[in-house]
Amino acid sequence: ADESSGYESESAGGDRSAAVADATRGRQRRARTAFTSEQVCRLEKTFQRQKYLGGSERRKLADALQLSEVQIKTWFQNRRMKLKRQI
Repeated sequence: ADESSGYESESAGGDRSAAVADATRGRQRRARTAFTSEQVCRLEKTFQRQKYLGGSERRKLADALQLSEVQIKTWFQNRRMKLKRQI
């Protein structure tokens, strides 16, 4: 199965200066989450019904998909921005 976030790839170069600066100060950036195709499908279906989730809806979805609430919140923020760019 395809294990992507459902978003286009980031540029190959990326902005590494922030990551390098964090590493030199002893902080590690959190690894990028690779959502499974099943998770993306469920997230997309939920997004089609409602663009914003309340706390209880976010908790239920996080439990169902075995993701953190922060990951759900961030995915929805990114998806809304993707929709805004497309329009």
